[in-house]
Formats: sequence, C-alpha cells, structure tokens
Amino acid sequence: MAQSSVIALQNIQKQFIVGNVTVHALRGINLSISRNEYVAIMGPSGSGKSTLMNILGCLDTPTHGSYTLSGSDVSQLADDDLADIRNREIGFIFQTFNLLPRYTALENVMLPLAYAGVGRAEREQRARQALHDVGLGNRMEHRPNEMSGGQRQRVAVARALVNQPALILADEPTGNLDTQTSIDIMHLFEDIHSQGNTIIVVTHEEDIARHAHRIVRLRDGLIESDQPNPTPALGATT
Repeated sequence: MAQSSVIALQNIQKQFIVGNVTVHALRGINLSISRNEYVAIMGPSGSGKSTLMNILGCLDTPTHGSYTLSGSDVSQLADDDLADIRNREIGFIFQTFNLLPRYTALENVMLPLAYAGVGRAEREQRARQALHDVGLGNRMEHRPNEMSGGQRQRVAVARALVNQPALILADEPTGNLDTQTSIDIMHLFEDIHSQGNTIIVVTHEEDIARHAHRIVRLRDGLIESDQPNPTPALGATT
C-alpha cells in the first residue's frame, strides 16, 4: 500500500442471508484511494454501492477481505472500536442532513467534538471556524427549520469537517436539493478538496459524479470500471 493511501480494500466481500438465500452484495472489491483524491462511486440499484459505502464508513464490516483506513486494518473491529474510528477518521454528509432539530447550527457542528472529548471552549472555537469556512458565519444560532436546504447541507458539511477527519464520505449529498443549490454544494466540495481533503461521493447522478476527479462504477457487486475524470465539472456560485 502506498504511503499516501487513505483507503486500501483487498478482496472485500459481503454476504447477507435473506431467508434461505445468500445474497452476494460485494463479490471481491479491490480499491485504493490516496490522500487528497476526489472519487465518485456510482452504480445502479443492486450494484453494491450502498453496501460498499457502509463498509467504507465503518458502519458495517465485510464478510471476507481486509479494509485498511489510514494505515489501520478496520475490517473486523468490534462495534465500539468502529464507532471510535468513525468519529476520529470519517466525516459523514448525508442526503437527509441528519441534523438535530432542537440544536442550533453551532451546537450541531460542536457535537462530534463533544464525542471526541474536546473541551467546551475549543469545541465552540472550532465549530465557529468550520461554519465560517462554509459561508454560514451569520447563521450559527439558527436551528435547522430556520434554514434552507442548502444551508442545512452546509451545516452538515461543517460538522463533517470539524474533526479534521482523514476522509469525507458523502452519500447522495444533493439528493434533496434543487439544481442551483446542488451546483453550489458541489462547488463547496471542490473548495474542500483543494484544501487537501480526501472526498468520496456515493451517487447515482451522472452530473454530480462529473465533479469528481475519478469515477468508480459498480455492477453486480464488482468494480465495472475505475477511471480518472480528465475534465471535472466546476461548480458555479450564485
């Protein structure tokens, strides 16, 4: 594995038992992602991309194979250890934002730092900076229902960045947004990538995948293609 690799998957397989049937969701995935890569993972329904995302995000473990994240094999860790890895190494951005409705933007962004045992003063300082970085310096005390969909997703991006994780993992990050807001969010992703972050976007939308610098396509639990994107789309600001 190259020194700069954040992710190395070797022969990753995942099977589920449904009644009397064994479903082979992943059939042997080999994938390496280096630091500061911007990768889109695509595939039709049933291709295995959601299963792969869950394994990459340490939300699940493979049936067979090894997963090395930032130099550590996380393939067979216990749930508590996986939770610790998730909090330290991975920043999640979801289609549904997953913000706590009673918390302000600032409190939502501070939450991962609380789990990490960071003191209150530092939590607040880092969360304020993260919100400034995504253009929400004037919305810190607003709750999710007081913000637009694009603003809520920017809060989610700030929350993903605040722990300075090794990996940003985004699952259909523009699925609930209109076209122009989607473009703005993808422009923000490009800014995040330019600052040295490693980003994986899981999506079924070709126009979203075109913003990535590398596109991995799955089909029937295998990698169908893995190619650089020579002309990534650039986001547009309003």
